[in-house]
Formats: sequence, C-alpha cells, structure tokens
Amino acid sequence: MNGGATCKGRAARGTREEGEMTKADIIDAVYEKIGFSKKDSAEIVELVFDTIKETLEKGEKIKISGFGNFVVREKKERVGRNPQTGEEILISARRVLTFKPSQVLKNALNPDRQNG
Repeated sequence: MNGGATCKGRAARGTREEGEMTKADIIDAVYEKIGFSKKDSAEIVELVFDTIKETLEKGEKIKISGFGNFVVREKKERVGRNPQTGEEILISARRVLTFKPSQVLKNALNPDRQNG
C-alpha cells in the first residue's frame, strides 16, 4: 500500500514498519515533487505541522477539504475498572484528538465501494 510516494533509502536510517511514512518521507516527497531544496522542504513541512499542532492546542477544529477534519474533544472524568483486579478507578478528564476522513478520502481508500 504505497500511495505513490516512495521511501527510498529510509530503511538505512532506522527500523520501521512496512508501509509506514515518516515526517522525513513527507519532506522527501515535497523535495521530489515540488523541487524546493531539502532545507526549504523541511521548513515547510515543519511549519505545517507546527500550525496544525498550535491550532489543536487551542481546541480549534481543523478542516482540510478532500482529506478530513481533526477535532479536539473534551472527555469528562469518569469511573473505570482495573481489568486485572476489578477495582473501580477514577479516570481523569482529558482532551482527545479525533479524525473524521472526508468522503473523498474514504472513496480513495475504498474505490470499489463508491457511494456506500
């Protein structure tokens, strides 16, 4: 499952799963497809990720047309259970990140299931 971007020479830098794309791979793809220098490509990718992170830290939604929505949800404090002992424990309130893919992305991932 290689979405067109190749990961040339990446295995030599460290171990990783087959079909996994790293930030370095994204930088390489920007470098190869757009023709910016490696340094400029890295700065652009870092800027995009920093902007996404800062926006999410503020609790704001990110909508990327044709890709999907990132939403920070507030989860309330709740009672859970330790699966080993059965003892009730308090799970603290926290913020979680959710991603909902767009219909365009869903269709790209499942081309045989259009409109379904």
